[in-house]
Order: sequence, then structure tokens, then C-alpha cells
Amino acid sequence: MKICSLYGAGFYYIPGTDTCIKVGGWVRMQTQYNVNGNSTNGPFATNVQNRTTTDYTTRNRAYITADARSQTEYGTLRSYFAAGTSGDNVTAAGGNQNVAASFNRAFVQFAGFTAGRAISAFDFTNTSVLAYMAGGAMNGGGGQTTGDAGWNVLTYTAQLGNGLTANLSVEDARGGNTSRYATAGGTITAAGVGTKMPDFVGNVRIDQSWGSAQVMGAIHDASATYYDAAFAAHPGNKLGYAFGVGAKVNLPMLGKGDYIDVMFAQSKGATRYTSAGVNLQITQGGQSGNGLNQDAIYSATAGSNLELTTQWSAFGGYEHNWNNNWKTSAYGSYVKTQYSDTANAVINSAANVLLGANANSSQWQIGSRTAWAPVNNLEVGVDVMYTKLNAANTGSADTSKDASAWVSQLRVQRNFYP
Repeated sequence: MKICSLYGAGFYYIPGTDTCIKVGGWVRMQTQYNVNGNSTNGPFATNVQNRTTTDYTTRNRAYITADARSQTEYGTLRSYFAAGTSGDNVTAAGGNQNVAASFNRAFVQFAGFTAGRAISAFDFTNTSVLAYMAGGAMNGGGGQTTGDAGWNVLTYTAQLGNGLTANLSVEDARGGNTSRYATAGGTITAAGVGTKMPDFVGNVRIDQSWGSAQVMGAIHDASATYYDAAFAAHPGNKLGYAFGVGAKVNLPMLGKGDYIDVMFAQSKGATRYTSAGVNLQITQGGQSGNGLNQDAIYSATAGSNLELTTQWSAFGGYEHNWNNNWKTSAYGSYVKTQYSDTANAVINSAANVLLGANANSSQWQIGSRTAWAPVNNLEVGVDVMYTKLNAANTGSADTSKDASAWVSQLRVQRNFYP
């Protein structure tokens, strides 16, 4: 095959065409401890903390990537995909494997447009680079991005010069977290409206030699279905929103490749822009810690309005390269979830409200990851994180309890890029 030098190392002409292609991939094995058998949602996601809880889990992934490019009168036409398999140990008994096809990238780029599975225009901090846990047990933090798994988008990028760009994007909705309460303090029922509109997302970003910075925003439909099974009426529609800022600053004076990365985001009725959007519940004997995470809630009583949830979060991390073979990162995140007085009265019974019941909660995490590259394209790393849930107050001292957990992950990954 003939080498193609137009797009950098590793590209070859597809025989008989003017299209250049680069093929690569990676293989990863990771083990996690104390993530409640759930390497996606972590130790506080419906954890009963008894002998049925899975403490040790594994996940294996193997991906092939292909990057194809050619020149047109409108610029470069590019298509890219990363696809493979993912296998998880999902049960304690027998270590059953759940092996499935996995795709995190599949997009076409042309004339400023990106169409397909890429990353959200709301993304900034690449938390998965700083913390293995960002692809797992980290529920909080402004760094809760789509980067690792990808997201379905249609994005237009305008090049404004001097490293400045603007992105407008129509994206899959980050939703499904609107719920209905039958009675105050009663049973909660998922009642998010079917997808009626995409999320609309935009950002302005600058990339220069010192680093990069971005401001971003999103609009999200937080509407609900009906008050009851009769389907006769429903709350009025409401839009949620999110906005954020982020900055990455290179620190070569501290080490080659060193940098600090921070991000802050706030949402109202759009919690999956500021957290993983997971309802938390961990049981410790007769006590439970809870962190309700909803875009909006409402009562089954006809005429009840949607109450949008306010949430804000922050993430920050620093990576230091000791030499060409060793690197260490330190990171932390925080997320605060707040409900209005009206929402609190819907979530809790009147008696418990008088006792101080409050649905607000918060979660914070700190951690560090150290990785070793014994040879090129091979990484062996360990990530350790402490996470604390400041639980919602149920109004009854014997059933509401804060919780904390240490979690860890070992990862071995071999990249095979040409």
C-alpha cells in the first residue's frame, strides 16, 4: 500500500482511490473494587451492603478504529469509527459475563459539520484522561461529559480565527429523569415525556499554546407525561437548561506535558449536564443514605406544576509527568442537588417536613491515578478514590445517614496505533 502523507503518520491510500485510511485500536482490562458491582454508577447506586453485594468486578474492552479522509472542493471529507466489544462481570454467582457490541465513535465530518456519534458540544474537561473512575464510579463533578462513551450529535463548527471556534449542535436528549409522586412522601413513578425534541447545545472555545477555555450552554425538555392512568391531563411543559465554563492551562515549567483542568456547570431541569443523573441509595443496617437526582418532580394531584431541580457541580484535576514512563494525576469533584420548597413538600410527607425533612443532597470525591508505561503504547495504572454522600434528610434520625466509600481500579491497556 502507498503511504499517504497528507494527514500525518499512519495513513495509507486505499488501493485504486484517492482516499487515505489509518487503522488502529486498543485492548483494555480493568478490575474495580467496592463499586457495588456496577462499574458505571458506583458504590451509592442502590447498594444494600450485605452478602449479596458484589465488591469485585471486571470489565474487558477491545476496539478497532478506522479514520478515512479525502480531499474535496469543500475541504476534507472525513469518516471515523471506534467499535468493538465490552465484557463485564455482572454477577457475584459464577462471574457471568455480559458481552455486547460497543460503539463510542461513528461520525462523518464535512464542510464544518460533524454528524454521528462523537462528543457533545457541552463537553470540555476530559475526565477519563485524569481519572479512570470518571468512566465509572464518579457520579458528580462538572467533568461529567460524554467524551468516553460518545453522544449522537449534529454539530456545526465555525472557525473564527486565532484558535477561536463556535459550535452549534442538535443532540440526543439527556433526559428521562422527570418523576411523579402519587402522594406526598409516597411512591415515585418515572414520568418523563417521550422524546419530543432534541437538546440544543452551543459553545465558544479558544485553543492556543497556553491551553484552552470554553463557555457552553444547553436547552433540554424536562416535560412530563400525565397526572394519572386516565391520561386526561398533564402538567404544563417546561424547558430545562444548563451552562458551564472550563479552562485547561499547560504547565510545562512543572513537567513536560503537565497541565491543570477545571470545569464548572449549573443546571435547572437538566441534571445530566451536571452529574451522571443517577438516584443514589445506600443501606447501612437500618439506616439509608439517599440522593434523589431528578430533572423535575410533580404531584399526581391534578393541577400540580412541574418543579425543576437546581444542580451545580465542579471538577478539577492536575496531571504531572514524572518522566516518559510515569505520570500521576490528582482530581476532585463536587455536586450539589437542590429542590424547591414546593418540590420538597411533594417528595416528603407533611409530618416529615415538620421534622426537618429536606430532599437536598450533595456528593464529593477526591482521588489520584498513577500510570506506568513500561514500553510505548502500554499503560498499567491504579486509581484510588474516596467518595462521600451528604444524604438527604428524611426527617427521621434513624433512617437518614450520610455515607462514604473507598473505591479502586486497576487498568491494563495496550494501544496499537500505526
